[in-house]
Amino acid sequence: MWQKAKSLASKVYRATEAFPKAELYGLTSQTRRAAISVASNIAEGQGRLTKGEFCHFLGQARGSLFELETQLAIALDLNLLKDEEFSNLEKCSVEVRKLLNGLIESVRLR
Repeated sequence: MWQKAKSLASKVYRATEAFPKAELYGLTSQTRRAAISVASNIAEGQGRLTKGEFCHFLGQARGSLFELETQLAIALDLNLLKDEEFSNLEKCSVEVRKLLNGLIESVRLR
């Protein structure tokens, strides 16, 4: 799952390269930060010592993923992303979300 989250972050970086310079410190930065946060929180949680800490960081990753999805939707509304590009990113995001939800549930049940 971490690999898929990392891949999503790379795709987001490439997609936001075309955003206007005026958005560099706005939507571009926020979108990239959220994408990186997903993979980073998964990694940080894996390095923690307790199940509770791991679950906390998985929850943080999930929150960042929802934040990313919102920012991508805004970028689509502003015509900063093409429909096809948005759909591809959304598909990747949904895949990461499903894996993340499954892992969170699995950790909770242990």
